[in-house]
This record gives sequence, structure tokens and C-alpha cells, in this order.
Amino acid sequence: QVRLVESGGGLVQAGGSLRLSCVASGRTFSSRSMGWFRQTPGKEREFVAAINWSGATTYYADSVKGRFTISRDNAKNTGFLQMNSLEPEDTAVYYCAIGARPYSPAGSTSNAYDYWGQGTQVTVST
Repeated sequence: QVRLVESGGGLVQAGGSLRLSCVASGRTFSSRSMGWFRQTPGKEREFVAAINWSGATTYYADSVKGRFTISRDNAKNTGFLQMNSLEPEDTAVYYCAIGARPYSPAGSTSNAYDYWGQGTQVTVST
């Protein structure tokens, strides 16, 4: 069983930055793609960014492109989401997830991921 734990969320002013971390237990992290999603009350979970198992390929939602950077350190079983130039619209609970199959391409839909963290709240004030 894989467990994911996110951290790094908090309250920040618009224009500020936060760095989210996602630590995975077990041995599957290094062979799986990883994604970050976010959700606000009453809305469906939204894709934010994804990275393939090696870190060579990344994908971003248009709304965060140029502001957010996804990365990973497979030696430490940890993924990251660097968020810069934060906007109030970025306020959400952020979830990390790892892929369903080893060495599969990173996906932008929830069904591409098998394991999910508990989420970390990000609040951006005006």
C-alpha cells in the first residue's frame, strides 16, 4: 500500500509563493507518474500539473502555466509543486497523486492515478 502525505500549504497574499511537497511511502514512487490536482467546495477536482516517472516530461493546466513548476526527487520519494505569482483563484485544497501503472505517461485526468494524498489547503488573499 502506498501512502502520500502533502505539506506546505498555508495562507499567502496574492503575488506570493508556496512550495508544496508530497512524500510517498513504499517503493512505487520512482516508477510512477505524479500529478497535482486541486478542488474547491462545490466543484470537481481540477488538474494542475503532472510529471512522468523520470521527471523528463511535465504538463500544466493553462491556468497555472508559467507560474507553477512541478518536479520530483525519486531518491527521496518526494514530489514538489512550486507555486509563484499566486492569485486568489488558486485558493483550493491541493492533492498529489501517483499513477496507476509503472512507467506510464503522466495524465491530466483523475482516473490516471491510483493513490492520493489527504490534501493540503492553499489560501491566497487579496
